[in-house]
Amino acid sequence: MKSKTTAQQLSIDIENILVERNLRGMKTVQGALTSGYVLRAVQLMLPIRGRVLIGTGFPVVDTFETDGPVGAIALYKAFEALGAEPVIVCGMPLSGELEKDYRVHPLKVGPHEERDHEALAALQELKPELIVSIERPGMASDGHYYNMRGENISDRAACFDTFLQHAHCPTIAIGDGGNEIGMGNIQEALKDLDIQASATECTELVIADVSNWAALGLIAMLDWLTGKDLLGQLDSMAVLKFLSERGSVDGVSRENTLTEDGLPAQDGIDLIQRLRTAIEHNKLAIETP
Repeated sequence: MKSKTTAQQLSIDIENILVERNLRGMKTVQGALTSGYVLRAVQLMLPIRGRVLIGTGFPVVDTFETDGPVGAIALYKAFEALGAEPVIVCGMPLSGELEKDYRVHPLKVGPHEERDHEALAALQELKPELIVSIERPGMASDGHYYNMRGENISDRAACFDTFLQHAHCPTIAIGDGGNEIGMGNIQEALKDLDIQASATECTELVIADVSNWAALGLIAMLDWLTGKDLLGQLDSMAVLKFLSERGSVDGVSRENTLTEDGLPAQDGIDLIQRLRTAIEHNKLAIETP
């Protein structure tokens, strides 16, 4: 049994770990979020036993980047361990590469006038209890999508924003730079960053130096609340290799390497150990959250 006070403190510890490098300004804007957002997001995840949609896949040149899908697959496995039915929602080419190994709902890529219909039809068919977006390009206030370099990538981006906008369930969004779905929650705070910010909002926003790492932070909180060693079941290097063999690139270098946003895979592996240490330090709490 665990105390509300300890759960809140662990959440804050995780939140600070996730943005401590401040690679793209997320530590700078963290104050725009009410602390405890990792805990609040996980509390939305815990009761899910039905379907959860996990949107991911940020287009880079003619393929997809490693940041996002690695975390999406980690969350997919965590939801399965909780008894839920996760479905990854993404556009080509990622959807075609994942559909043999995971439940996938494909999205149409590029500008089209059926975005609302696409989302409404999928929501009616899939009936999700929760929607999660991790490292999905978010629509800016001008209706276009932009990457970290300020380049308009609308012709290569699928629209997941409409899923959150039309959802009748809670939504969680993860981002690391300001141009991802969910960043509309803190749009004012993003004005000082050199980014074409997303205007799309969500129920709970979780930020990190690397979006994949936010997934690890959420799973760490799940571990502590459930007593399951979900982090211990992760093999991020194996997932990176899986994606690399299917054409992924690093979002910063745009090269097919086993890296995340220009950082070695070992950084993510080291983060898992830090999160497990944080869990260990808090394991003796005694009240229910």
